Amino acid sequence: MAPEKNITAEDLPSLLENDNKVKLAGLDVDGILRGKLVSKKKFLSIASAGFGFCSVIFGWDMHDQTYLQELKISNAENGYHDLLAIPDLSSFRRIPWENNTPFFLITFHDPDTKKPISPCPRGLLKMQLAKLQEKGYGAMAGAEYEFYTFRNPDPTHSSPASFLQQNPPHQLPSLTEGMFGYSITRPVHNQDYYYDVYDTCAAFKCDIEGWHTESGPGVFEAALEFGEIAQMADRASMFKYVVKSVGVKYGITPCFMAKPKSGLPGNSGHVHVSLVDKDGKNLLARDTPDENAEWDDIKHLSDIGRHFLAGLLEGISDVMPILAPNINSYKRLVENFWAPVTVSWGLEHRAASIRLIGPPTAKGGATRFEVRVPGADTNPHYVMAAILGCGWRGVEKKLKIPCPPLAAGQNVGGDADKGERLAKSLKEAVAKFKAEGSIAREVFGDEFVDHYAGTRENEVRLFDEAVTDWEMKRYIETV
Repeated sequence: MAPEKNITAEDLPSLLENDNKVKLAGLDVDGILRGKLVSKKKFLSIASAGFGFCSVIFGWDMHDQTYLQELKISNAENGYHDLLAIPDLSSFRRIPWENNTPFFLITFHDPDTKKPISPCPRGLLKMQLAKLQEKGYGAMAGAEYEFYTFRNPDPTHSSPASFLQQNPPHQLPSLTEGMFGYSITRPVHNQDYYYDVYDTCAAFKCDIEGWHTESGPGVFEAALEFGEIAQMADRASMFKYVVKSVGVKYGITPCFMAKPKSGLPGNSGHVHVSLVDKDGKNLLARDTPDENAEWDDIKHLSDIGRHFLAGLLEGISDVMPILAPNINSYKRLVENFWAPVTVSWGLEHRAASIRLIGPPTAKGGATRFEVRVPGADTNPHYVMAAILGCGWRGVEKKLKIPCPPLAAGQNVGGDADKGERLAKSLKEAVAKFKAEGSIAREVFGDEFVDHYAGTRENEVRLFDEAVTDWEMKRYIETV
């Protein structure tokens, strides 16, 4: 995809000549778009200098409940003060399903220092990307998202909220039944929705490269068009926005939970990353094969690629709350469900945490890493920031790959796999993430780690205090 157009404030009057309103939105820690509609007059007055936006979106959870432990960025003591929200003019697009209303993404800044606040997803990714750019390098990325779809059996309940009130989550009817991945007939059953998602993504500049059914009832998978990493993260967030918005008019509720149904595969959110120089040349590919490589898997991988891989492998356990951010995320990361559970890697190995893609199965220019730990429930900006941050730390420290690749036919978690087991719960993951001297602290800094850890500890506490349906069904009569 071509780079976003360099739009200036001087371009806005003509760009918005026939409009009277603009929609603005930024991302919170859960990757949820939060924003508002403003008049064109208001937007033109704030386009360069920015405007005040209540910091509470970094002080409450995904259901607008303030965190049980107040955090530094936004709390009662500072009055949930305003942040400085600055529109990114290069993010301009129009919302096809809302009468082509103009839309801009925003980045959140400290009103005093004018720097992006540490938990701002777009700012965090750009901070990690800047480390590469100082050396004249850049990064490319792609994202793949799987999601379940549920049908609203009662057309009078048009909104997902009323739909869920009338249907217990475990009884939601799937859009289609049975397991039929890569089916070319199943999309015909809901072809208006299926093609509307594809076409609307193109119109909203978050183009889909591949779009198909995945194994599972009512499950789809989209591979988004590969591109520059910061733009890719924006488009990944836009993709979820499109899917959910288009679903409303068809009475369809998409679900990006990591594991919506027990006994069935979960929803992955795999991310592909490569490094490039200023001319766009792939930096992970080796010009000539290294016949003396420690393993055949890396004989086509450059030295910088090997260090980057080592950084990912060394850091992945410490950033698990980013790659698996919710209680439910860890229900996906279990053995025998096409999801990685250990620190592992391998050439073209889909059972590993990190799949190396390159020669001989792919051309050198397509050499990349596919990080397979994240689920579809992740914040794409945080995930890509974590991949860049951990990988580049490996480059800077010239780390060596700490473990051998998985052999062909070898499953993660098997007797032959001696890789470190990834965290089995959010509580375990957060403890390692926020530990003194963690790689997460080294890469992101204490302010971000303390804030984000606090948001995840809030999820843990709420779950610890919850009484689940499973508990009621198991114990109501027998204990």
